[in-house]
Amino acid sequence: MNERILIVEDDESIRMLLEVALSSNGYKTLGFDNAKSALENMSIEAPRVVIMDIMMDGMSGIEAARFMRGSKELREIPIIMLTAKDTELDKIIGLDSGADDYMTKPFSVLELCARVRAQLRRSGASDVSPSSDNILELGGVCLNNNIREVTRFGVSVPLTFKEFELLKYLMENSFRAVSREELISRIWGDDYYGETRTLDIHIGTLRQKLNDTAENSSYIKTVRGVGYRFIGGTK
Repeated sequence: MNERILIVEDDESIRMLLEVALSSNGYKTLGFDNAKSALENMSIEAPRVVIMDIMMDGMSGIEAARFMRGSKELREIPIIMLTAKDTELDKIIGLDSGADDYMTKPFSVLELCARVRAQLRRSGASDVSPSSDNILELGGVCLNNNIREVTRFGVSVPLTFKEFELLKYLMENSFRAVSREELISRIWGDDYYGETRTLDIHIGTLRQKLNDTAENSSYIKTVRGVGYRFIGGTK
């Protein structure tokens, strides 16, 4: 396996626990107690997944995630936020800063490993060869999977890895309503054990970035009792 996982956590006991747990599952791990050193290392060799605490001295995990999403070299690396903050607002802030997943302390090591596997599977599946078929345009939204870029009426819309994959799947299936279970399975993986509320939070941040609203949706419509549908600018 030998997938390289970066752990950015200033609590040494938690960092050591993560390193031991992931190493025992066949991953190559590297730990840092601050975000600045971790980012410097990433610029030398990019990891497959980053597990990042939010509350750290100096640069916070939120600031580090935003830096990564603004970097051409680092923006595609999946980020799992690990923090003691567990309110819905905290989760939204973490996800909106660029995190692809969010776990609160105390956490299950088995669940964390499952989430790492899901991130590796999704990021591996994103490697595609250039093709015009990888460009989707609906209702002023253009998704270019070749360069993983989204624009709305020509204006760039910065998305996290999960937001991009979620929008892509909804646009590819705009002819139908997609169930919540299908979305969770396709975007987070069959072995995802987290809260289903995570999907709703991602939909919420995606709507915000598209200047959409649940009450008067122009793009992502809630289909009660089913899930969501991309309606491409039509009401």
